[in-house]
Amino acid sequence: MRTRSLDRVFGAAAVLLAGLSAPAAVRAEQFVLFDVTFTFTKADADHSKPSKSHYYVKEDMLNPKRPRDWTAPVDYRNGTVHIRAEVLEKPPGGAPTTWSLCYIPNKGQGNGYGCTGTNVYREKGVYEKDVSMKSFWQNDAIVWSEGIKRMDLVIKDDSGGGGHAHKRKDSEKFFPTKVRITMVQVSAGSTYDPKLVPNLPRETRDDAAKTQVGATGAVKDADCCEACD
Repeated sequence: MRTRSLDRVFGAAAVLLAGLSAPAAVRAEQFVLFDVTFTFTKADADHSKPSKSHYYVKEDMLNPKRPRDWTAPVDYRNGTVHIRAEVLEKPPGGAPTTWSLCYIPNKGQGNGYGCTGTNVYREKGVYEKDVSMKSFWQNDAIVWSEGIKRMDLVIKDDSGGGGHAHKRKDSEKFFPTKVRITMVQVSAGSTYDPKLVPNLPRETRDDAAKTQVGATGAVKDADCCEACD
C-alpha cells in the first residue's frame, strides 16, 4: 500500500515537473506600428532634416502601446511585417517609386538601423506585401529587445539605395504626392489579419488578398537611410 502511495506521489511530481519544463506557449498577435497619411512635396524633400527625401514618423506618431521588447513574451522579431501603401495622389508619367521604411531603434549595433520597403509602384492604388523580419537589409543591426523609437520613410526611385527622389532631374514626376502608409507587425507563426486593423476601407478588409504580393526578401543592399543622403 505504501509503495502504491509513493508511486502516485512520484507520478504527480513528474507530471508537475514536466509541465514546468515545457516551453511556454507563444501567443499569436499583431499590432499596428504606425498608420500615417501625408502629402509630400519637393520642398518637403529638400528641407527635411537631418536627411533629405525623408518623412519622419516620430514618437508621437507611433503606436504608444507598441511593445518595448519585440522578442518576448510575444515574438515579433521573428515574425513578419505587413506593409500597406495606399497611393492617393501621384504626378502623371508613371515614374517607378518606392518608399524605404527604416526602423530606428532605441539601441542599435553595427550600422544601428535596418530598412525594408514598399512595393515599387507607378500609379495610384493600394500596394501590400508581407516581409520576413529576418530578411530585410541590416535587420540584425537592431537590438529588438530594446524596441523602436522612430521610423524613417524615404521616397526613392527604383535604382536602389541612393535613388532619393529629390536628386532626380525629373522630380516633377515624384512630387507632390500623397500616401497612406501602414505597417503592421505580426508575431512569429501568425498570419496578418486585415480585420484587426482599425480604419481600413471595407474593400481592403474584404479583398486584401487581391492586392497582396506575398512574402518578399530583402531590400536592395545599401538601401540606407540617413547614411546615404
